[in-house]
Amino acid sequence: MKKFVVVAVFFAFIGCFVQQGHAEEKTYRVEVLQVTSIDPFDRAFKGFMGELARNGLVEGKNLKVNKRVIDFDVEKGGLWKKVGVLMSIKSQASEIVAAKPDLVLTIGTPATKYAKDKIVSAGIPLVFTAVAYPKAAGCSSLSEAGKGFTGSTLWMDVKGILQITKLAFPAVKTVGIVHTDDENAVAAVEDVKKTAPALGMTSVSKEINKKDSITPALNALQAQGAQLFIVPLDSYYGMRDYEPCHQLGDFSIKHKIPAVSFTLLKVPGAILYIGADFVNIGSYAGKQAVRILKEGAMPESLPIMRQDELKILVDTKRMQALGIKLPIEILQLAKPVE
Repeated sequence: MKKFVVVAVFFAFIGCFVQQGHAEEKTYRVEVLQVTSIDPFDRAFKGFMGELARNGLVEGKNLKVNKRVIDFDVEKGGLWKKVGVLMSIKSQASEIVAAKPDLVLTIGTPATKYAKDKIVSAGIPLVFTAVAYPKAAGCSSLSEAGKGFTGSTLWMDVKGILQITKLAFPAVKTVGIVHTDDENAVAAVEDVKKTAPALGMTSVSKEINKKDSITPALNALQAQGAQLFIVPLDSYYGMRDYEPCHQLGDFSIKHKIPAVSFTLLKVPGAILYIGADFVNIGSYAGKQAVRILKEGAMPESLPIMRQDELKILVDTKRMQALGIKLPIEILQLAKPVE
């Protein structure tokens, strides 16, 4: 009898050990959804995956990631095309719910705004990244998302960016912005319009279609007194191998009007780049995902994360081409464009 008890205890111990081993070997499943395949989103995703790996969640080991990218030709994006994208997002959201992942990552405003309700209502935690204006993506505020989801934002205080711009170009009184109907760009234009007067500046803007050349709009803004161009976060600028940026760069050199990018995308044309780094923002989303997956944190208990300090890059070659000498305070803060 004693021998039987010893054997039973031994197998019970082995069973507990095996169960513990299985628990430790859990593979987390993450679904990723984004609209369009662009470099900024790739950088944000890289930051997300890097953060997960630093916290022991490694794809192919204990992590399975399924990335869904909805194609959207922004240049041909009319009303019906946008409706089609909206339907695609909702369809993909339904498939994600059916897959029952442990967590969903949405990259960018459209994917977040139109997929979150279906995913969150199914009880699946959602984390977003690369969203410039959280409220435009359906969040309650800049710091709180809402029940069932959280994320990281590219949002930076426009006042701070304009203060740096004013420090770099103290003589500038009027700034010009060429933009499309991109949600992020429209919001940026409104921010600049409200904030610039307090810093002794006014803004003029011109909305164009995605397929339009930027040059006529630049001419129109120059005629309205634009002394500096601002490049907002707008999918338009990344089209056709950054053709609008090259055109802006040529116009800038020809007319000796500098351009400042309100994103850290190192596209041609700007002399300064001010904003949040996409890899950092993706990493912040990864931190939240780790807390949800490994610690069981409720998404709504995690505030939206953002980069506290502005990052500044300077294109010294463009400085020379424009014959501009930036103040030493700016050069001490900025890093050269790689």
